[in-house]
Amino acid sequence: MTAICPPHDHTTVSAPSAPGPALVLLLAAGAGLSVASIYYAQPLLGVIGADLQAPTWLTGWIPTATQIGYAAGLVLLGPLADRIDRRRVILAKAFALTLALLLAAAAPSMGALLAASALIGITATLAQDFVPAAAALAPSASRGRLVGTVMTGLLLGILLSRVLSGFVAEHLGWRAMFVLAAAGVALVGAASARVLPAFPPGSTLGYGALLRSLATVWKRYPALRRAALAQGLLGVGFSAFWSTLAVMLHAAPFHLGSAAAGAFGLAGAAGALAAPFAGRVADSKGPLHVVRFGAVLAAIAFAAMGAGSGLPPTAQLVLLGVGTVLFDLAVQSALIAHQTIVYGLDAAARSRLNVLLMTAMFVGMAAGSALGSVLLARGGWLAVMGLSAASAVACLLVQARRAP
Repeated sequence: MTAICPPHDHTTVSAPSAPGPALVLLLAAGAGLSVASIYYAQPLLGVIGADLQAPTWLTGWIPTATQIGYAAGLVLLGPLADRIDRRRVILAKAFALTLALLLAAAAPSMGALLAASALIGITATLAQDFVPAAAALAPSASRGRLVGTVMTGLLLGILLSRVLSGFVAEHLGWRAMFVLAAAGVALVGAASARVLPAFPPGSTLGYGALLRSLATVWKRYPALRRAALAQGLLGVGFSAFWSTLAVMLHAAPFHLGSAAAGAFGLAGAAGALAAPFAGRVADSKGPLHVVRFGAVLAAIAFAAMGAGSGLPPTAQLVLLGVGTVLFDLAVQSALIAHQTIVYGLDAAARSRLNVLLMTAMFVGMAAGSALGSVLLARGGWLAVMGLSAASAVACLLVQARRAP
């Protein structure tokens, strides 16, 4: 199959040897702290809505705005590192993300917070620059291990962000969380300025040509389109759960604060940390087997959490904890399997293949946040879990009849 980019269209780096532990830690921490910025608000929605006197349906648009911004940032900014030194891209995004987080901390109204949330999403695509930076810095013999380490940092950032934000908001208020997040990203930017080497651009294509090449990649690979649609559907259910959990727990019969909602991130982390084992299954059995298993497991978990909505509060909380472990394991395993499929399509276009897959996933997550908040207000938790279970079943149908 012909490559979409010319053979020389690869990122190279001026560092000939393997990166040291400090640089590896920076890459992992940078990916984790950047992507965490998207999720800090989710356990705080109940508190934010009360503080800004906003209705539930409007508060639910905070994660939606963030995820729409992230999807837009992936498409519009993702290809830049093929044309510009990735170090410069990382530093510029770190500065912009710091400012966006400070704007959120100072937001006087829901409208201002929604605008800041969209900016956070756009600039938090910084996380997607650290992973290919790791791949470019690593010698071929240790590339998989280094990329896996950075992906672990990114994954922990997604899940533990909810734990941290819930704890901080419980003790210092929700605005303090955004200030603390801004400080973390600023430190990453300062460390990157000192430690990261230059990444000579791998392409001479202009910005417009890079964007147009995304359409070429999308049209050329049916497997990419199936993977993007299936992962986007899983993203609907994933985000519907996380964007409504805090609001549901804040109300009767639980009356729990943001720390309790954030603590469910620990359950998610327990499930997601097991997901890398899915890579071994994908190698031995084929990635589509992992996707199908993930879709079935997610559907069962969501359906069980919905069916348990009539149980006593303590039993519901236990069921929510178990269900969170299972569906996070399912969704992250499916993502790893879909990445295995997509990255194997064309080595010369991996960055753009990644942009398209991740954009589809975050579009699905944005839709899940919006639909979840509406369903929670109109039909309660059972309706939200019905949407999540249905989205997992739809993912299974997309990938059900394809050969491994």
